[in-house]
Amino acid sequence: MSELTHFDAGGQAHMVDVGAKAHSRRRAVAEGRIRMLPATFALVKDGGHKKGDVLGIARIAAIMASKKAADLIPLCHPIALTRVAVDFELLEADSAVRIEVTAECSGQTGVEMEALTAANVGLLTIYDMCKAVDRGMVIDGVRLLEKEGGKSGHWRVEG
Repeated sequence: MSELTHFDAGGQAHMVDVGAKAHSRRRAVAEGRIRMLPATFALVKDGGHKKGDVLGIARIAAIMASKKAADLIPLCHPIALTRVAVDFELLEADSAVRIEVTAECSGQTGVEMEALTAANVGLLTIYDMCKAVDRGMVIDGVRLLEKEGGKSGHWRVEG
C-alpha cells in the first residue's frame, strides 16, 4: 500500500509539492446518486418543480463546485480546469437520479477531487431544491470511476 502523501516526516499536514512533476493531460470521472420518493422523482423528471429546472440548476452548481474544490478541501491544489461535463441519468425503477461528472485539465496533479466535489454538490443541489416535498432523500454511491494521466497512469474502478 502507498504512503499517505499529505503528511511530512514529522506527521504534520502539508500540501504536496507538485512543482517537479511534468504537465500532462488529466481526466477524472466521478458518479453518485440520490434516491427519492416516486412523486418527487416525477417532479424532477417532468420539470414540474415550482423552483424550476432541478437538473439544469444542479448541472450548473456541479460545474461551479468543480472550480471551488481547492477552496473547500484544505490540501487540494488549485487547478486550471479545461473541461467539466455533467450528465444525469434518470433511474425510474429506483426513483433515483444518477450524476456523472468528467473533469479535465492539463497540469501537474489530478482532477479527482474536482470531479468528486462536483458530483456531491450536484446531488446536494437536487436535495436542496426538493427537500420541501421529500426530506427523506438519500445520497449514496459517490465514488471515483476512472482517472487518467500523470505518473500513475490510467485507473478504472473494477466491476
